[in-house]
Amino acid sequence: MKNLLILIVFAAVYLHFYPQPELTQWYNEQKETALEIFSDATDTKVRLKSDRIYKDLESRFDEFRDSEIKYLEQITSSRSSVKEYYTDFCSGKRDSKFHVKNQKLVCQTISQYTGLF
Repeated sequence: MKNLLILIVFAAVYLHFYPQPELTQWYNEQKETALEIFSDATDTKVRLKSDRIYKDLESRFDEFRDSEIKYLEQITSSRSSVKEYYTDFCSGKRDSKFHVKNQKLVCQTISQYTGLF
């Protein structure tokens, strides 16, 4: 047991002072996976349903082109894709797949639910 502890401490010190990019990447991937599993296991289910944004915008679909509606379906297919779109395009960056007015409308609708991400 003592030898195992010494080995773990030695490995930790070695990796701290001589970082390995591949090992660091693997560690970050494993950490992200573990955090996702814990998040799913402890989820309170008080989260944003991704189709809620689609349903809120349904009454305004006459202002959207068919291609924009299909793209909106892709965006609202999962909570992570909604969050990713919000962080990428609702901070002033232009999305070429939406008309400017429609992009603002989508971002305004998503911003109503940012607390539920």
